Amino acid sequence: MTRIPFGSSGNSTPSVPSATPGESAPAAVEGEAVVPAVVEPPKKATANLQAILEETNIQQVLRELDDELIALAPVKTRIREIAALLLVDRLRGEVGLTSERPSLHMSFTGNPGTGKTTVAMKMAQILHRLGYIEKPVVVACTRDDLVGQYVGHTAPKTKEVLRRAFGGVLFIDEAYYLYRPENERDYGQEAIEILLQVMEAERDKLVVIFAGYRDRMDTFFSSNPGMGSRVAHHIHFPDYDIDELLQITELMLEQQSYKFGEGGDAAFREYLERRIHRPRFAHGRSVRNALDRSRLRQANRLFDQGDKVLTREDLMTIIPDDILKSSVFDEDREADTSAPAA
Repeated sequence: MTRIPFGSSGNSTPSVPSATPGESAPAAVEGEAVVPAVVEPPKKATANLQAILEETNIQQVLRELDDELIALAPVKTRIREIAALLLVDRLRGEVGLTSERPSLHMSFTGNPGTGKTTVAMKMAQILHRLGYIEKPVVVACTRDDLVGQYVGHTAPKTKEVLRRAFGGVLFIDEAYYLYRPENERDYGQEAIEILLQVMEAERDKLVVIFAGYRDRMDTFFSSNPGMGSRVAHHIHFPDYDIDELLQITELMLEQQSYKFGEGGDAAFREYLERRIHRPRFAHGRSVRNALDRSRLRQANRLFDQGDKVLTREDLMTIIPDDILKSSVFDEDREADTSAPAA
């Protein structure tokens, strides 16, 4: 306790013992004003992990990640590790242990259609539930959203995107296009410098995820070391194989209340075995596009049946012919027509 004497008697005054935790402060000496000592509450000795798990429901998000994304075991493991780190940091804070906010900026590398955007949205939910961002929102953008074509145009564009993303996650797809050293008049470097400043000064308000092809992202970070040093988590998304793509297909069909008729699975496998070697194959995205076109052919086939009464089964079923009419089989059809008659 601190003692402030009134007057100036010139004599020393007896000291007043401080209060210990759990005890009342001693009475003031007559003629003196006493300021009570600040008694810190005792630090908690334990932290309730189960209570925080129930409050945040992080495990539900991780289960959804497992259910909605086929394969990608290394990616799921990294996301679980990051969630565990953030959860333990929160528990450390509850018992009075030092716990600085970790760097949460990330890099997602991999080919198109391997689940990067989906995982970014799940990551936003985890960060929000644990209190690291204000809202579970992902603002996706590309170079065109950040970089202007004229002097003075880039800064306002970049700052507007950042304004919309504050409190959530900014997802920059094909981030390497921001850096074009071959063009001296390119304004991408200005956007990079603004991003660098915000990633450091406002890291408690924003998480930035850079995404793109692995080799190009490596070049981007090596050419911009300041950017690479601010990214703590580098996560690679591997390609899907044919069997995994077929699992994705079944999941999409179920979500849309469709199914393959007899021979449909084999026809779609044959489609994928051809399509995967063609340009611009985008894994899960290409599967979705192929199913959309199969649905179009199914709808046209049903439409051509005129006044027939259609059953629920008719409306749900995609038959092999709805798949085999794809242009990826054109070479087979051309070979059939050019072959001599038997």
